[in-house]
Amino acid sequence: MQPIAVLGSGADSLATRLTDRIEGRVVRIDRVTDTDLGPTETTADAAVRFTAGGDWNARGADADADLTTLLDRFAPAYDYAVITGETRLRVPTVLVGDDRNAEDVPGDVIATVPEPSAIDVAELLAALEGAEPWITLEELIDRAKADPLAERSGAIASFTGRVRAKDAPDDDRTSQLAFEAYEGVAADRMDAIAAELEERDGVFRVLLHHRTGVIPDGEDIVFVVVLAGHREEAFRTVADGIDRLKEEVPIFKKETTESEQFWVHQR
Repeated sequence: MQPIAVLGSGADSLATRLTDRIEGRVVRIDRVTDTDLGPTETTADAAVRFTAGGDWNARGADADADLTTLLDRFAPAYDYAVITGETRLRVPTVLVGDDRNAEDVPGDVIATVPEPSAIDVAELLAALEGAEPWITLEELIDRAKADPLAERSGAIASFTGRVRAKDAPDDDRTSQLAFEAYEGVAADRMDAIAAELEERDGVFRVLLHHRTGVIPDGEDIVFVVVLAGHREEAFRTVADGIDRLKEEVPIFKKETTESEQFWVHQR
């Protein structure tokens, strides 16, 4: 699923235009104030409105009030998520109006316009084609099961890396990690690792995905999925896959604890 955030004074209007023009299944997700929580009118296949306090309502699907959870839930079934309101996630972003600064937005700003009517929606959608999609473990497992060699498989093994709040009981709590990837190079390196691991006897498919942007404690960071003939090669390849990803892929991690913030590779 490809998410796009629209922020600024004309966000709702532009989000509506995008929803009307996008081909495929679309979920509209709006973060609103408590007083604005109510039904939304949209042509999207599903719509969710939620507040910072956790209240929500939905049309077309059940939902929880955490944006990461919403994206994880909708990703397998929807092609696009159009998001309005504040977001800490690093997703492609459009700024509308003069009241927003691109440096204050966690995602990559792919367009800045003074008003919704000033943007070419076709060009905006074309710019999304090279953006990082929202990938879930469930989606990767579904891809593995759909592989032509799946009929020869007796095992699917997976690894999920998540943000650890504490390594020891007395440690400062880690509130979040922020990941930045060496654009293009990181994806190419993960593809190369997967291809090399797939050359092993009995290994049919290897899928790797590492999320970027700000990720709070307790949330998922990285996935490795292996489709194999037997459990032995599946487990071994999953372990080698995550080890090689951590060692070879240029992804940089900034850690924020209760007392400090630092780049892990500089320690």
